[in-house]
Amino acid sequence: MGNVCSASFSCNDTISHCLDCIVSQAGYICHLKDNCDVLQTEFQKLIEARNDVQIRVTVAEQRQMRRLQQVHGWLSRVQDVEKEVPRLLAEIIGKEEEILGGFCSGNCIESYKYGKRVVESLKNVQSLRKEGDFKDVAQTVPENPVDERPLPPTVMGMQSTLDGVWRCLTEESVGIVGLYGMGGVGKTTLLTQINNSFLHTPNNFDFVIWEVVSRNLQLEKIQESIAKKIGLCNESWDSKSFDEKSQEIFKTMRNTEFVLLLDDIWELVDLSQVGLPVPSRTSASKVVFTTREFEVCGQMDAHKSFKVECLGYEDAWGLFEEKVGRNILDSHPDIPELAETVARECGGLPLALITVGRAMSSKKAPREWEHAIEVLRSSASKFSGMEKRVFSRLKFSYDFLPSNETRFCLLYCSLFPEDYSISIEDLIDCWICEGFLDEYNGIAARNQGYSLIRSLLYACLLEEEDDNHIKMHDVVRDMALWIASTTEKQNDRYLVLAGVGLTETPRSELWQEVTRMSLMQNKIRTLWESPASPHLLTLFLSSNYISGANKEFFQSMASLRVLKLSHNISLLHFPVGISNLVSLQYLDLSETDIEGLPVELKYLVNLKCLNLESTYGISKIPRQVISNLKMLEALRMFRCGSDEQESDSILFGGSLALVEELLSLKHLNVLTITLQSFAALQRLLASSLQSVVSNTQSLSLTNCHSLSSLSVFTLASLRHLEALDVTSCKDLEEMEIDYAGEEVKRILKTNGFFSLQRVSIGRSKLRHVTWLILAPNLKRISMHDCHYLEEIVSLEKLGGQIQNRIPFARLECLSLYGLEKLRSIYPRALPFPHLKELKVDLCPELKKLPFDCTSGLERKLIIKGQEWWWNNLQWGDQATQNAFLPCLKTLYF
Repeated sequence: MGNVCSASFSCNDTISHCLDCIVSQAGYICHLKDNCDVLQTEFQKLIEARNDVQIRVTVAEQRQMRRLQQVHGWLSRVQDVEKEVPRLLAEIIGKEEEILGGFCSGNCIESYKYGKRVVESLKNVQSLRKEGDFKDVAQTVPENPVDERPLPPTVMGMQSTLDGVWRCLTEESVGIVGLYGMGGVGKTTLLTQINNSFLHTPNNFDFVIWEVVSRNLQLEKIQESIAKKIGLCNESWDSKSFDEKSQEIFKTMRNTEFVLLLDDIWELVDLSQVGLPVPSRTSASKVVFTTREFEVCGQMDAHKSFKVECLGYEDAWGLFEEKVGRNILDSHPDIPELAETVARECGGLPLALITVGRAMSSKKAPREWEHAIEVLRSSASKFSGMEKRVFSRLKFSYDFLPSNETRFCLLYCSLFPEDYSISIEDLIDCWICEGFLDEYNGIAARNQGYSLIRSLLYACLLEEEDDNHIKMHDVVRDMALWIASTTEKQNDRYLVLAGVGLTETPRSELWQEVTRMSLMQNKIRTLWESPASPHLLTLFLSSNYISGANKEFFQSMASLRVLKLSHNISLLHFPVGISNLVSLQYLDLSETDIEGLPVELKYLVNLKCLNLESTYGISKIPRQVISNLKMLEALRMFRCGSDEQESDSILFGGSLALVEELLSLKHLNVLTITLQSFAALQRLLASSLQSVVSNTQSLSLTNCHSLSSLSVFTLASLRHLEALDVTSCKDLEEMEIDYAGEEVKRILKTNGFFSLQRVSIGRSKLRHVTWLILAPNLKRISMHDCHYLEEIVSLEKLGGQIQNRIPFARLECLSLYGLEKLRSIYPRALPFPHLKELKVDLCPELKKLPFDCTSGLERKLIIKGQEWWWNNLQWGDQATQNAFLPCLKTLYF
């Protein structure tokens, strides 16, 4: 009725099995006491092992590691045994008389039960002890790919830079990206935005690692951050050497896609030493870093660098408004306008805007705001929070500059007014005469000056306005003045009262200990009082209304080395007392209406730099004055001299006498000059002063009435010529060169006209100026009152070797005035990638412009012209006309 299973055993097997059971059961009873003792000992050893493991787990967890699951289970099982064993032993001791007597005890069955439980517990304890011999008790927990970092709730004005960096990380072939800019400009904020963007944007990166480096570079610290992020930190990590850690990081990271964000680096960070695979342009992994030093971008082999600029006005005002609060701004009708003035004083620097905004967030009275403006303009370091939160941070950049000379040159720039466009050449002239550049002589000293300026530009402590001018950010200038006022050098004291509205010079007691003083951009009219200033080395009096000076004004300035009187258009007569300044090495009279130089000027035997540029009123420079200034290194006479010269002036008779006097100046290495005859130019070019010829920076040929033809090839020998004026040469019909001949080949081969940036030609009979195509770096062209000029560039004149040359690739400004016959600038459309302004006036025949719909628009070109001229223009197509219509700015007369 179904399947039946059965089992059979032999009799001998059954008997043997029964005997083993009896013996085992008897052992439970006989060895109960001994087994209890062994259990107690083994249990104690288990607890000690448990404690050791727990300590290891605690240390690991403090390192952000996670205990292994098997360790967690083991500790849980030990916890159970920890409760059971003491309870069992306690029960046995409580029944000692009943069950510990073996077979002689009163209750064998009870003894047997407890004996069996003890043996089972003993086996469990011993097994747990064996299991607890762990090599590792925890493992590193791989962190989230991105750690969100705190970010200010409102960050404005950085979106375009953020978008550019993000494209580098996700689209473009860029592996290493540098963000550079001055302190407090928002580089860390921008890097934080980049970090947090990974949280919300799909990406393929395995790790996003953030590390703050700062000035004290520690590669070990960077290693630790990376190791922690990628899960390498364990018990053995600390015992490894730097190189071993580097190998471990490399083995892990070479097969991953990562982003490394390094904030605030000041020098090269060797990523390969740390162990990171260095990203190439085509790598999936990326490195983004911030620095205050542009030079670091090069050291880091950055494939692309972004300058983090100060905020534009609208964004700056938005940030300032947020920090002040609308309730304060609306508390009085006068405050908004005052607040805008305060915000402008911050120069768009976010750190300054935040600091000043917070300080003003409780000021409801207009007078408080007026006082804030006064303090920020006169002594910004005294404004609440500026010294501690702004200047002290910016000073890191100052302290990190490569030399004392570089630091001193930065402080020197603070002598110029706010927002002042500082001429690089002028600045280097001053430095040479101050003795800052004594390490070298001649051109080598000038090259050192250029190098110092580049260092300050790379440190983002100066701003490049153009190739020839720099600017100093207002807040950096305030920081420099703060440093100058707190310097420990008691023999170097600054007094800067530039642009503060002075109508007379400071009272005499303020001059006594000062070494460098700037009174630029004020309303001073006369230098009357004679101040006692025996330590004064530098005096800036430019951009005032000075018309004269007491002859004793300079009497107590025996140490004066640098004197600037430029941009004083009311100054007609040379201040006589200057001739007694025997220590003077630099004298700047440029852009004054001075009518002549005195004979006594020749007594300034230590003079190294004399600047007479744009002194159109000079009618007399006596003979043997310039030639007696034997120490002259830089003589600047571009656009110097009136049309009518006195007969005893060295400018009379075409300036030949001037050139002859220059030949005796053996130290002269920089020259800008105005010549009134081609013969004078020929004499200069044929002279033995070839170093001077080569380093002639500006040349003005004017009133050369008999000059009908001028050799372009001759001008090309002026290798460093930057500016050329050819004006009032009324008979000049041709600037000749054989465009298909050897001269052009030689000019191209030797980079002739490579330095030429500015050309002005007026009042001549020229019909074209095609030779300008040989100057690839032209930035400004002015053509005026050339009544025969028909074309700027004539393609018919060009030879094959320059037929395909694209002219005006760097042109920024083109001014055309009074050119009645001009019909063409260039016969084809040109890209004009840098053109900012085109000004056309009284050019009725110019009816076509060399534009198509893509020319010059990236720079937001402005076209200035009269409406009738604009309406008569002929466009290649409607798209081009539409593209340029917004560019017109109508001239009215």
